[in-house]
Amino acid sequence: MSDSITQQEVPSTESAGESPSIAALVAQTASQAPGAPALVVTADRLPLSYRDLVGLVDDLAGQLKRGGLRPGDRVGLRTGSNAEFVVGLLAASRAELIAVPLDPALPLREQGVRSDAAGARVVLIDGAAPEGTDASRWWPIAVTVDGGTPRVTVDTAAGAKDDVATPQGLRPDDAMIMFTGGTTGTPKMVPWTRGNLAGSVRAIIAGYRLGPQDATVAVMPLYHGHGLVAALLSTLVSGGTVLLPARGKFSAHTFWDDIHAVTATWYTAVPTIHQILLERAKTEHTASGPAALRFIRSCSAPLTTETAAALQDTFSAPVVCAFGMTEATHQVATTGIDAGETPAETTGLVGASTSPEIRIVGSDGQPLPAETVGEVWLHGPTVVRGYLGDPAITAANFTDGWLRTGDLGTLSPAGDLRIRGRIKELINRGGEKISPERVEGVLASHPGIVEVAVFPLPDAMYGETVAAVIVPRESGVPTPDELAEFCRDRLAPYEFPTTLLEAGELPHTAKGSLDRRAVADKFGRPA
Repeated sequence: MSDSITQQEVPSTESAGESPSIAALVAQTASQAPGAPALVVTADRLPLSYRDLVGLVDDLAGQLKRGGLRPGDRVGLRTGSNAEFVVGLLAASRAELIAVPLDPALPLREQGVRSDAAGARVVLIDGAAPEGTDASRWWPIAVTVDGGTPRVTVDTAAGAKDDVATPQGLRPDDAMIMFTGGTTGTPKMVPWTRGNLAGSVRAIIAGYRLGPQDATVAVMPLYHGHGLVAALLSTLVSGGTVLLPARGKFSAHTFWDDIHAVTATWYTAVPTIHQILLERAKTEHTASGPAALRFIRSCSAPLTTETAAALQDTFSAPVVCAFGMTEATHQVATTGIDAGETPAETTGLVGASTSPEIRIVGSDGQPLPAETVGEVWLHGPTVVRGYLGDPAITAANFTDGWLRTGDLGTLSPAGDLRIRGRIKELINRGGEKISPERVEGVLASHPGIVEVAVFPLPDAMYGETVAAVIVPRESGVPTPDELAEFCRDRLAPYEFPTTLLEAGELPHTAKGSLDRRAVADKFGRPA
């Protein structure tokens, strides 16, 4: 068996003009080494072989069909980063359903809004239906791995919703619907086709030379493209092993034990997590001995040269920086493991394209010469065709098939991309993209607030944190605790402002709209 499964080795699963599903890609890997460990799961770190994984996937796919689901139906997936997520995702693919990963940290109301927008007939969950919610559409799933034959069960008693709307623009080859934030505050639905996914996974495998000899720990949540495509799917399709953390999410306390337990050769994370691991390295990493990491990957937010250098020095592994976005099926570009120019030396360097064509464009829409700052535009097989449900949003972000990313960058003569800033006003808190308009809308609905402005503040740990300036009504200023309680069911924890300021008025533009730049200049500077 070869060290890696490359793009040239996969087409046997494809028909003419069609791309394989992710379930088919993983099944092909399983046929080559059925006894190899695919996942390591539960607090006991039990291995699950590729043979067992495919068996669970086929079993659950059959149960979903018998529960009344049909090809093309949308299925929400609301679980932690656990075996239930992986089996549920691949079973949906196997049954020709369209998976809709949901962030379990979002308020239930927002999860419902997204499920309805995608037209999900059911939502697979890894526990009982949340209290106080409509039990219809919630299907609990459970994967049991106890040393015997692994089992998967799904409770379909609630039935599936039939009165769902199909998102405008959906196509037969769509495999997943992902949600991404926007400057309007309304999450956009991004369709990932089988071809988008296959292309992205193949590019990541080829770029990092992933193969059966590799293993990783799922640090990033699997409902995000970062954890889903880079860590999970690329590893499974290449024949490697993924350890899923015991509680279904990253834990700094168990990370190095997990790394050693699975003999991990690499991991990928946002800069915030890298910084947390560096802080704990003196006490936890050295106590377990050095980990033989082949490389460390950083993505989803800018990595400083200082942090990149510290990672390389502390963990004795090369650091690669990648640039990705949901609209490009995650990875766009990456620095190389053996590259001469490294992220530790060049701020904003994210390397060469791994699939899309990259163009730097001026305000007139024309390409700019090398080393000239402009907007990053993308085009190619991993770039999606647009957004579902709203052609106007697609028209505002795509031009002749080119995605206008809203990021500022430059290309070197050799084609290496450097990210220089951001046109869009999304706040990037440790990789979580937060719409200031969305947070403003929630805070402004509080009866004690007249107006509010939300903007980012620099932060050593998260890169950026959320700050808000409120103009209170004469009846009194709401306390931070009151606002926290008010927002508990309206915002995710990471969206709530960590800095709250009060003002008598806010600056506005000549047109009367909120002047965000003036707000940040006035209130964002140190006292």
